[in-house]
Amino acid sequence: MRTRTSPGPGSAISTSRISMGAWNLVRTAARISMRQTVTRRRDGEQAVAREPVDTPAGRTYAHRKTKRALGQIAREALMVRRGTMALTTAVALAITGCAAQQQAAGGQGGAAQGVTATSVKVGGVLTETSASGYSTKDAEVGTRARFERANAEGGVHGRTVEFLGAEDDGQDAAKGDAAAKKLVQKEQVFALVPVHAPNFGGAAFLEREGVPWFGWATGPQWCGTRTGFGYNGCLAPEQGAGSQTWWGRQMADLLGGSEGKSVYVQTSDSSGSKYGGTTISQSFTAAGFELAGVNSGLPAAAPPPDWLPYVDKIMTSDGGEPPDVVVSVIAGTKFNVGLYAALKRAGYRGVLTDATSYDAAILDDPASAQALEGVIAAPMFEPFESDAPEIAQLKRDVERVSPGAELTQHLAIGYWAADIFLDLLDKTGKYLSREKFLATANGSYAYENPGFGRIRYPRDHDEPNGCGALVRLENGAFKVVKNLKCFDNVPLT
Repeated sequence: MRTRTSPGPGSAISTSRISMGAWNLVRTAARISMRQTVTRRRDGEQAVAREPVDTPAGRTYAHRKTKRALGQIAREALMVRRGTMALTTAVALAITGCAAQQQAAGGQGGAAQGVTATSVKVGGVLTETSASGYSTKDAEVGTRARFERANAEGGVHGRTVEFLGAEDDGQDAAKGDAAAKKLVQKEQVFALVPVHAPNFGGAAFLEREGVPWFGWATGPQWCGTRTGFGYNGCLAPEQGAGSQTWWGRQMADLLGGSEGKSVYVQTSDSSGSKYGGTTISQSFTAAGFELAGVNSGLPAAAPPPDWLPYVDKIMTSDGGEPPDVVVSVIAGTKFNVGLYAALKRAGYRGVLTDATSYDAAILDDPASAQALEGVIAAPMFEPFESDAPEIAQLKRDVERVSPGAELTQHLAIGYWAADIFLDLLDKTGKYLSREKFLATANGSYAYENPGFGRIRYPRDHDEPNGCGALVRLENGAFKVVKNLKCFDNVPLT
């Protein structure tokens, strides 16, 4: 809209954003007030001039008329001033009203980064490539699938999600920090969805800037924040906070009880892996298993050329005997394939389990499939082989955006992270800003979905949601052995 000024010297009034109809009313009222004042001033002067002033009667009459006219002029001037104040107030209200209309359309009147009246912009950070071969690139497919369905249904409060895709951090913390800054400062995103990178280095920046981020909270950089939202909570809680028991309890149920059974936990030397070893060890001991040992000496950069030193420790960890269960807390198929193959060559006959081997791509490589045969994966969502309606919906959504795509754990993590983001958008309401979004999320937020269990914030900034399933690779195919179930957490000691 154009900007006009009021009709009078020194009386410029900005009417930007005021409708033309409102401006015409203001202009007309101003002209009427000025015309009436001029007319009445002239009437007063004419009244004074009616009597000759060279006689006492004339002077008295003129004095009386002049006094009366001047009083009238003063009253009219006061009315004009009041009218001017009223006009000024009307203009201010008109401007305010128009601004409110724009805010209603755009959330913050254009001030909320990444938000318009019709869209909200997001992008993600993944570990698409790494020296170990570990990749979370499929999370982008899952995220896009969930957003595309939301957009096809009309978006959230009239806004569709503009998904920019994901940056690759190469499993390097500094690159992850740079990727987060690029998305926020250059691409102007509202939030980061998904963040699925074990060594993500952008947490401090996002927390400082108040930018929400959603993904798989496997490391301590997620926990205790107000902006980081793991789709299944914080998986690296501090001592005293709640720690998951579902993995140990699901395994105990599968094995017919935990009494007299031992568990050994193998991690790498990365901070996230070591911390995971602590929480997962407690999950099994809380379920009644005896802890045979924890080893965090495995370099995280690449699989070792010789697995024998690690295998020897495992095979003698339970009083000179092998443990009943070996848990791998290592991010990377190459690591787990190497470890499991070496253990099988050494004659290990117990249970092998991890949180990352639920991956259909593994089956494409015969050597990997053989090494992982019989391994029990522990996805933290309802498995793809389930007949749950939510999983059927996920499959349809993925097929629409990527026909024939393999269903992987990373894909599911991206999908459910996007699902929670959409639910929070809906519950935040039409008027969207980061501040309001975070206030909604950190107020008393709860959401349950059979696809991933439950989430409750702000509580789950500090502890996991306590939900998981078990899937075994049998004869080259995954089989659900325990459907998703949620258990109470226990304080981490």
